[in-house]
Amino acid sequence: MNGSLAANQALLTGILEGLAQQPPACQVAVAVPAPYLAQVQQIVAGSAIALGAQDVSQHASGAFTGEVSAGMLNDFGVRYVLVGHSERRQYHGETDAVVAAKAKAALAAGMIPIVCVGETLAQREAGETEAVVQRQLAAVIDVVGADVSRLVVAYEPVWAIGTGKTATPEQAQAVHAALRAQLRAADPQGASVRLLYGGSMNAGNAQQLLAQPDIDGGLIGGAALKSADFLQIIAVAA
Repeated sequence: MNGSLAANQALLTGILEGLAQQPPACQVAVAVPAPYLAQVQQIVAGSAIALGAQDVSQHASGAFTGEVSAGMLNDFGVRYVLVGHSERRQYHGETDAVVAAKAKAALAAGMIPIVCVGETLAQREAGETEAVVQRQLAAVIDVVGADVSRLVVAYEPVWAIGTGKTATPEQAQAVHAALRAQLRAADPQGASVRLLYGGSMNAGNAQQLLAQPDIDGGLIGGAALKSADFLQIIAVAA
């Protein structure tokens, strides 16, 4: 929950100016708070930056005051939408079933859900990391069926979000490899699903993390709020 009209304009102008000098060799998207979708849609129009949203309702319409439906997001040209971010799970009580329903709603509207999975520090210390993330992903796989290859999956260890801590490249790779195997087992095309690391990736650690064989990209948090840092991550994500 960051941004303002002025801050968004400054941040995206800086990113676009940087990309004009060095076109990205990877796919780039920004996921913005719902009130700013119209503004950011106009700013990034015709550029290499795709538009994303931070959440979507599992419902198409109706008596769900405050919710934002997939159809509404479509009106603004949203291509990607986060579902199941750890903060949504932790602070808003989103269950695996709700996350799966949101992913299904996004897919039905032609958008690409970025399905977030991750364990708490207590779960990691108890040796439950793989079981937790695979349970979270399995709930989505069971609901989306043959559309599994259209997903993007982001591993975001809860203990490494906003804390300054980050998983070592080896720790992150181990979880990504397990997720890749799960996706491959679920669908022949599952191996092609892009896996993002979302635990405090920044300009300083991006290169080592992205060098891992099963880490295809990053779900960037605080580092995306500074254009220079975000551009540096984009530069190494070739």
